[in-house]
Amino acid sequence: MNILGAIVAGIVGTIVMTMVMVMAPKMGLPKMDIVGMLGSMFSAESNRKMGMGMHFMMGVVFAIVYAILWNAGIGTASLLGGIIFGAVHWLVSGVMMGGVPMMHAGVKAGTVNAPGIYMTNNGGMMAFMGGLIGHVIFGLVVALVYGLFV
Repeated sequence: MNILGAIVAGIVGTIVMTMVMVMAPKMGLPKMDIVGMLGSMFSAESNRKMGMGMHFMMGVVFAIVYAILWNAGIGTASLLGGIIFGAVHWLVSGVMMGGVPMMHAGVKAGTVNAPGIYMTNNGGMMAFMGGLIGHVIFGLVVALVYGLFV
């Protein structure tokens, strides 16, 4: 496994996913403010710098997990492998969104809406699809960038 490649792939994948989230409302998708949600996780008021740091940290951690799995022979760092890993990542993280209210200071204080499973409380089916698109793009970019290092 190439740890530097995984870190670079995670950073690039997170940059691309963040660009998609910023453009989402211009494409008819709901606003996907994961940075704001992460930034208000520990306090009722959002700290966007902390949220962005957490967003990038999570991107790098997930890219390392992808690389570990690819190195173990589970899938490949390829176009199809990235799409599949991104979709599975979305399936797991979407369910986890349903548990956010239990541990989120902003939701408990009422300053942030509880996202609901697959973020459906923040945009319904369009948020559901937007999350899938974002995670598939992340997985695809991570696979293609990581593939340059191995």
